[in-house]
Amino acid sequence: MRVFLTGASGWIGSAVVPDLLASGHHVVGLARSASSASALTSIGATAHPGSLDDLDSLRAGAAQSDGVIHLAYRHDLVFSGEATLAAESDLLAIEALGSALEGSDRPFVVATGLGGLPVGRVATEKDEASVERAGGQRAAAAKVTLGFADQRVRSAVVRLPPSVHGSGDTGFIPMIIDIARRTGISAYADTGDNRWPAIHRFDAAKLFRISLESAPAGSVLHGVGDHGVAMRDIADVIARQLDRPAVSIPANETADHFGWIADLLRGDFPTSSAATRELLGWHPTHPNLLDDLDEGHYF
Repeated sequence: MRVFLTGASGWIGSAVVPDLLASGHHVVGLARSASSASALTSIGATAHPGSLDDLDSLRAGAAQSDGVIHLAYRHDLVFSGEATLAAESDLLAIEALGSALEGSDRPFVVATGLGGLPVGRVATEKDEASVERAGGQRAAAAKVTLGFADQRVRSAVVRLPPSVHGSGDTGFIPMIIDIARRTGISAYADTGDNRWPAIHRFDAAKLFRISLESAPAGSVLHGVGDHGVAMRDIADVIARQLDRPAVSIPANETADHFGWIADLLRGDFPTSSAATRELLGWHPTHPNLLDDLDEGHYF
């Protein structure tokens, strides 16, 4: 299968590309720079010049493919506090990619987050994300993706947790570690019983490949290995690795300590992937988050 992949040189994409190639697919990766193009060609993929904001390039890449995996996202905007702008950019890209596949029955797999789902209980694939709930900025894009199933596109959404971990991670876990280094404590809110789901990036990569190959149209999938890791347990591992104390701080003081990610770190959103595993026969095999942290490479 000739697969057009956005975010091919990113954190998850750089694991998806070799997985696809090893399974016999031909990968065409969106490349916005010469260095990204070189990295792709060096491992046997083809570079497609363009960017997430170049909608004509996205349409062309999708039209020439046998299927699309959309991983690219403006995380630079998210990490600068502009999550809404990042979501708007993503929606335009999804509309461009999906429109190029209409009427073809070709697969279109889109990465999204778990934001906008019900919190405080185990969320499942049957739960619908809402833009009205916390972190739900990407819910509209997911709905548009699934809507392409009515236009004869084999569309699927893979919801990913806040921690897609592994060696080389530059996401939320390294941010928490940096805060612990800077402040001298590994903090968690109140009792720290609130839970984070997580997935190793190699397990996520395999899920994207299997979804491309076999997910039914309109599928909602959960890329989750750890269903819910207590934030206190994450703080304990960080404390041990950095030789800092693990400290509970009141929830109303977390914004001062953690900054703009405080709401996320206070959240309790355990998530099941049981239906995804049963549907696709996918089973995570790589280290869970706590074991990955204990390996030491984050430090």
